[in-house]
Order: sequence, then structure tokens, then C-alpha cells
Amino acid sequence: MKNRMSPLAAALLAATLSLGFAGCAVTSGQSTVGQYVDDATITTRVKARMAKDPKVSAMRLNVDTLNGVVQLSGFATSEAERAEAGRIVREVPDVKDVRNNIVVRAPQ
Repeated sequence: MKNRMSPLAAALLAATLSLGFAGCAVTSGQSTVGQYVDDATITTRVKARMAKDPKVSAMRLNVDTLNGVVQLSGFATSEAERAEAGRIVREVPDVKDVRNNIVVRAPQ
């Protein structure tokens, strides 16, 4: 006696698998779930280091990571703060490049 799957069961299995794989999609431009996790880890490390640094305001600066490239944005109160934020990012493991788009603006 052969154990065979009915056509209806096979169709349901195929539909379930295809829906399951669609749920694993990551942000456009990223190739794998692993890369998404790596980028999230880099962002977390950068933010944690900024929060510990007395020269940098982690609250005014934004950190985004895509494929190991970190983009900084927001407003710094001095060129020294902007430069320090870039230095912090370059010291984080697995960072491939830094795009420092922080704007220096005097405090109001």
C-alpha cells in the first residue's frame, strides 16, 4: 500500500509554504534575513556607544544601517560633536562605510 497525498492536500501544502516564505521578506534592497539582523545589530551598537559618550547627544542624532553602511542624520551643536559621532560609528564592528549627514546647528 502506497501512501500518496491527494491533489487537494498537495495544493494546500503548496499554498501554505508559499505564504510562509512570503512572510520572511525583508526590507527592499536587503538580500537576506541575516543581513537585516546584522544591520539591526550595528544600529543598536552605534546607538549604545553614542548614549555612553558625553560629547554626543544620542537623542538628536538618527542612525540607519543598510547592508553595513551606516547613515547618520540629525542636528549637532558643533563640528566636534558631528566628527565624534562619525568616529564612534567607524569603531563599530562590521560597519562597511559611514555617511555622516549630520547638520551642525547652534543651540537655540
